[in-house]
Amino acid sequence: MGKLLAVALVGIAAALAAERLLAFRYQTDLSRTCAAENRNRLNASREVAPVTLPNCRLIKGIETGSEDIDILPNGLAFISSGLKYPGIKSPAPDKPGEIFLMDLNEDNPRAVELRISRGFDLASFNPHGISTYVDKDDNVYLFVVNHPHQKSTVELFKFVEDDNSLVHLKTIRHDLLTSVNDVVAMGPDSFYATNDHYFCDFILMFLEMFLGLNWSNVVYYSPKEVKEVAAGFYSANGINISPDRRYIYVADAFDHNVHVMEKHANWNLTHVKTLQLDTLVDNLSIDPHTGDIWIGCHPNGMKLFYSDPENLPASEVLRIQNILSEEPTVTRVYTDNGSVLQGSSVASVYEGKLLIGTVFHRALYCEL
Repeated sequence: MGKLLAVALVGIAAALAAERLLAFRYQTDLSRTCAAENRNRLNASREVAPVTLPNCRLIKGIETGSEDIDILPNGLAFISSGLKYPGIKSPAPDKPGEIFLMDLNEDNPRAVELRISRGFDLASFNPHGISTYVDKDDNVYLFVVNHPHQKSTVELFKFVEDDNSLVHLKTIRHDLLTSVNDVVAMGPDSFYATNDHYFCDFILMFLEMFLGLNWSNVVYYSPKEVKEVAAGFYSANGINISPDRRYIYVADAFDHNVHVMEKHANWNLTHVKTLQLDTLVDNLSIDPHTGDIWIGCHPNGMKLFYSDPENLPASEVLRIQNILSEEPTVTRVYTDNGSVLQGSSVASVYEGKLLIGTVFHRALYCEL
């Protein structure tokens, strides 16, 4: 009886050991597969040939990023600067963020920091995506994604041109605005917003990216209604609207594509098409005259996160023409290996002038 019991115990132990070995092998294979997919999402091995523009200069005064740029129809350009983003090394971690203004009608436009009204918590200002709205009385409202203490809010400002200042109107918070990356204004107090991750916690956020969970989304916000209007993105990033205001464009950074969504009267969005690219797409800007989409991109996302001074993150600007057609035209307008510009996140045009912004580096002004 004792021998039978011993044999049984040995058999159970062997079965358990085999099960754990198989589980370990499965987990190892899964980890290797996830790691490989993660490297693919970050374009870890991609390199690009340089594409230069002849009339460019770095913008003086912008030293800690120019993550997003929005240009009004009159040529005034708003620039968000100083983003501190989890996983990306900040050049000035203790310096509050800033909003700059450039008048692109000037012969030699310069960046001027906008003064923000009293009562707003400047010390924790961490600006990300921005969007403007001009009402029928020509009042300019600026929506700014903010991450105070690594939370997500959307700050609403009114621009006062007489003294180059921003008057803070309100802070918008909501349970559906969990990890906001970018916004596109739809009215003086309404917008679409992209959540680039499902989890807010730093560790869980990168685990989500590692596992390739397509859990990020687009949310519509107004004082009367807040709802999810699109989902299933790996990392919903830049968002913008077509000049006829019929279509919403959403950049999925880790899936390397741009989605075209039709906007409906109830603010819901339905998928129209997806344009696949070979780069990590960031913010989207729209040429109001042609409808062309200009995108700041990261050719190799791994370099952006590693911040190795010996292996700098490159910059890339794409222009998409006729995205609704069967064969859109994609043109690589600018690329740099990081020697001039590192980690481009946005490209915006106005009357033959191009502004290229970055997550944490400088900003470039070019005449096309």
